Amino acid sequence: QVQLVESGGGLVQAGGSLRLSCVASGRTYSIYAMGWFRQAPGKEREFVAASWSGGITYYADSVKGRFTISRDNVKNTVYLQMNSLKPEDTAVYYCNANSTSSGSLWGQGTQVTVSS
Repeated sequence: QVQLVESGGGLVQAGGSLRLSCVASGRTYSIYAMGWFRQAPGKEREFVAASWSGGITYYADSVKGRFTISRDNVKNTVYLQMNSLKPEDTAVYYCNANSTSSGSLWGQGTQVTVSS
């Protein structure tokens, strides 16, 4: 079993930065990919960034050059460093993990609000 706990959301002004953290516990050795999704009010959940085994990363076009996903396998934590934030980045951000033992799992979400 794998569990995910997110933190780091908050309110920032446009141009500011936030770093989201997602701590995985349980059978973390079974995780082969982790990522971040977001969902704005009235919109469907959308992909933001992913980190795959072997150091491969993927980003949505809307965040390329501004967001960076990273993983600390010792701390069992995935991060999303968000720079140059824009009001359109406002959403609930969800951590996702794909595990051979637990399948696809989601965190509870953390609110990111960017004011203009």
